[in-house]
Amino acid sequence: MDTLDDSPGVEAIDGHAKPGAIRIILADSQAIYRVGIRKIFALEDDLRVVAQADSLDNLRSAIERYPTDVVLLEGALLAGSANAIPELLRAAPDVKLIVQAVATDESHTVELYRRGVRGIISRSISPDLLVRCVRRIAAGETWIDNQSVTWVIEAYRAQAASLVSPRSQPRLSPKEMSIITCITQGKRNKEIAFQLGTTEQVIKNYLRKIYDKLGVSDRLELALYCLHNKIIQSDADEEVVARMAR
Repeated sequence: MDTLDDSPGVEAIDGHAKPGAIRIILADSQAIYRVGIRKIFALEDDLRVVAQADSLDNLRSAIERYPTDVVLLEGALLAGSANAIPELLRAAPDVKLIVQAVATDESHTVELYRRGVRGIISRSISPDLLVRCVRRIAAGETWIDNQSVTWVIEAYRAQAASLVSPRSQPRLSPKEMSIITCITQGKRNKEIAFQLGTTEQVIKNYLRKIYDKLGVSDRLELALYCLHNKIIQSDADEEVVARMAR
């Protein structure tokens, strides 16, 4: 292992992960916990820890220096730094953040998802579930449990009226509506492209336009917006949003 001279709290583990492997940075203040997580990931051929950091500042240095797909972040490192998540995502827009928390409450959970976190998991999560979570989030999904789904829906409903005026809803083309329908059915970009007879890149381009039109940032917010504004119809709101986490 090489320790970076200019960032003493950042440790390079495997800076040259094999092509196709999910590259992970571990950000945790507890060295023994980082060692345990690395041992779990070392058993998986498609998971590679490329670096680890013991503080938020060192995590910023790590993501700027090491290309990575997923950051596994100790929730305690975010204490007292409200803008930490947006700052990390500005530095590395394609990085997907997973927060590990000892305990969660409604307001904190909602705020983390709003700021761009892709998943919140317990510090006591089982190894098998942790591996599955990392793989799904790396594939572009959101990891969210049933309780958190309810919290996010209720929070969105409570604030949507002041953020979005139904009278000023933007027009959506038939193709955009088709893509939105597929998204709320839990389909991935590759599946949507196949169904609509186009390429995955075209679907990504459409999604960016849809997000810009509706003022949302990801699939979960898209589903919530559509539910609130009756763009899609569902007998059970939670079922629609829960598909986004599968």
